[in-house]
Amino acid sequence: MVYLLPFFTVLIWGGNAIVNKMSASMIEPSAMSFYRWALAILVMTPFCLPKVKRHWPEIRKNSAKLAFLALLGMVLNQSLGYYAAATTTASNMALITSLVPLLAVFISVPLLGKRISKLSIVGGVISLAGLAFMLGQGDLSFFLHQDISQGDGLMVLAAIVYATYCVLLKRWKMQLSSWMLIYTQGVFAVIMLFPLLLTSEQILPSSSALPLIAYAGLLGSFVAPLLWVKAIDLIGADGSAMFMNLLPVIAVALAAVLLGESITQFHLIGGLMVISGVILSQIKTKKLQPAPEAVAPKLTIDKQ
Repeated sequence: MVYLLPFFTVLIWGGNAIVNKMSASMIEPSAMSFYRWALAILVMTPFCLPKVKRHWPEIRKNSAKLAFLALLGMVLNQSLGYYAAATTTASNMALITSLVPLLAVFISVPLLGKRISKLSIVGGVISLAGLAFMLGQGDLSFFLHQDISQGDGLMVLAAIVYATYCVLLKRWKMQLSSWMLIYTQGVFAVIMLFPLLLTSEQILPSSSALPLIAYAGLLGSFVAPLLWVKAIDLIGADGSAMFMNLLPVIAVALAAVLLGESITQFHLIGGLMVISGVILSQIKTKKLQPAPEAVAPKLTIDKQ
């Protein structure tokens, strides 16, 4: 039963791609981004605000980092997604988003000083080939002689931004709980998104957009993180992370059922290549340890 926690989390996040696409015709991206986080913060405040005073020294010390993380993960990433929805499909959005773990591996090199394994390089080549196969409808050389569509380009940029956010979140370790991290970043995000809201032609959302805001603000930004944190506590980070590979599969299936998007062989083959490459890049190789009899005698002497 505990494995239902990460599954429902991924199911909710997969539905976000559908919400993004549906919102393109009902509400401006600037308004959607603001109201999503405004609603999430409104719901979280009764639970988190009493703890802010206790954590205030740590929050104040890391305020610049928290603001920058909010800019990347909650302002740029999600706003780019909403703008992209106008000119691409939910299926493409989901498959491009699935590249985030792979991109994070490569971004970790300059930011965390990690080395790229051969499996990660092979995985990267396979994933990019799969993405080219999907976008080029079978043409693996798509990126060489064709321009990527505006929506797909924005989603690639959003994936890079979010991968950078994930790596920085790991680098800037703060003495704050997961909920305080989300809450404080959300507050910064609402402040940053308010000027963007004022540029909207229609500031107040229509009645048809309210269910989409509720889904993104309550399920996507509140319930899903709650389930995810609980899943990590019960089955571990590695066990939960594997469920993220189901995200594009769920989103593409939902897009076909709810939006009537056609699933072509290019989506199936290209998507399988993308997911396979991501999984391959996440495999951790262990260094072979020398057998006890192969240890030099000098080491034994030093231990004595």
